[in-house]
Amino acid sequence: MLELYSERLKIRTLQPEDWPLFLSIQQDPQLNQFVRAPDSLEVNRAKFDSRLQPWQFESGEWLTLTIEEISTGQAVGFTGFYASNLALAQVEVGYMLGQDGQGKGYATESLSAVIDWACLAFQVHKFIGVCAQGNKASQRVLEKCGFQLEGVLRHNYKLAQQWVDDCYYGLLAHERSC
Repeated sequence: MLELYSERLKIRTLQPEDWPLFLSIQQDPQLNQFVRAPDSLEVNRAKFDSRLQPWQFESGEWLTLTIEEISTGQAVGFTGFYASNLALAQVEVGYMLGQDGQGKGYATESLSAVIDWACLAFQVHKFIGVCAQGNKASQRVLEKCGFQLEGVLRHNYKLAQQWVDDCYYGLLAHERSC
């Protein structure tokens, strides 16, 4: 079982007992307003179950890690990444926190720990973060971790029948700062 630690957080391998938090985050319309239309229970269960399986960097699958507050043992969200391009040593990062975990710096703190570990474990060259242009909180997380805006893809996907622009951020491994 993988466990990473930061000042206030334990970031660990996803476990079956994380299902209620996973489902609540995946189905919360407010949390997903910049991400996706909430999926059905069946789709979310299949996604969760696939992420419980043993993970390999080369698989192209998401490594989903649970974020816990050390002081309370309370799980507050998830973070992780997947190898989006093995040949170029690039990974795409992601994070989603429940309402109780937001506004406390946990996304930044957990992402920093994951980035540092990925650099050491997998010799990642570049990290990529993608978020909707209107998702200011996610943009701040990426920027605090040293990511730079590399471009905006206009009308890159549809969310609730509206076209959404995606902001693409990049961080070279040697530039990491958070």
